[in-house]
Amino acid sequence: MNNMKTVLLIEDNEDIRENMSEILEMSGYKVFTAPNGKDGVALAVEHKPDVIVCDIMMPVLDGYGVIHMLQKNESTRDIPFIFLTAKAERAEIRKGMELGADDYITKPFTGTELLSAIETRLLKADLVNRKIAAGLEGYNDLVITVGGAEALKNFADDRNIAKFKKKQVIYAERGNPYRMYFIQKGKVKTYKTNDNAKELVTGLYNEGEFFGYVAMLEETTYKDTAEALEETELAVIPREDFENLINNNKDVMRKFIQLLANNVTEKEEQLLNIAYNSLRKKVADALLAIYKKYSDGNPAFTIDISRENLANIAGAAKESLIRTLSDFKDEKLIDIRQGDIVILDEKKLSNLVN
Repeated sequence: MNNMKTVLLIEDNEDIRENMSEILEMSGYKVFTAPNGKDGVALAVEHKPDVIVCDIMMPVLDGYGVIHMLQKNESTRDIPFIFLTAKAERAEIRKGMELGADDYITKPFTGTELLSAIETRLLKADLVNRKIAAGLEGYNDLVITVGGAEALKNFADDRNIAKFKKKQVIYAERGNPYRMYFIQKGKVKTYKTNDNAKELVTGLYNEGEFFGYVAMLEETTYKDTAEALEETELAVIPREDFENLINNNKDVMRKFIQLLANNVTEKEEQLLNIAYNSLRKKVADALLAIYKKYSDGNPAFTIDISRENLANIAGAAKESLIRTLSDFKDEKLIDIRQGDIVILDEKKLSNLVN
């Protein structure tokens, strides 16, 4: 079975290990076993199991040593980790959680308890590992991981859907972040404005994406202004819901930190492009960024965006952008049809030299 989930059992007691392995295999899991922590770490690195169940008190390398080593390894740090403990002492459990464990099972335990713990961790891992911008269900899934079906129901009952017209401002730079947004329909840009009222587009967002959360994570005011690029419908998520979402689940917090890190990387690349790239390269990169963001792989996709917005994305003067687009058309890199831009040669645009 190609989709068979794999479990790594690290347990020094042979009887317990074999009993657990038999229960899991009968339930459809592929099981790897290790009699000590050292062998367990080696198997985890080799096989990248879907979940690890590990005893705490073991010879050679104990459970704390195992999770410490796995957390240091980039290829294994995100594998769900369940501790087995013979003592339900708060200090011991707390130490395990602080080291990065996701759950624990207290010995003696039943087969049902073992299977339930594993299924729960696998479900939450699947939800968090899904592309976070896969639709409103993506947010709903994250709510489930935190508060269960009741929290989802409450969210669904209280959800506020806000509609914005093209060019309507959603929030303004230096405003206080009282809510986060999720795009159900439409497109959104964020931008900064200098003292001369010149804009620089700082972000483009599509259906199924979150925005407006950076200021809440940083506990600052909005760093830019958000504006609808077309008729747009947004699910408005109150600050309290967002804080509950990230404060009660480390996997969800990790996902938003990943998004934040991606935003920082994109901004750094954008600044480097604006500072050092030629005009042709800037315009080509702006076209490709929009194409990759909104085309969804459709080769017939047309870029329907104002020349002013395109210039703000590229960090170029509008007049210079228009001349460059005309050059690109003459070179058959793009076509312009009733104002819309069609990319004819994505490879050549990507490989333009400065």
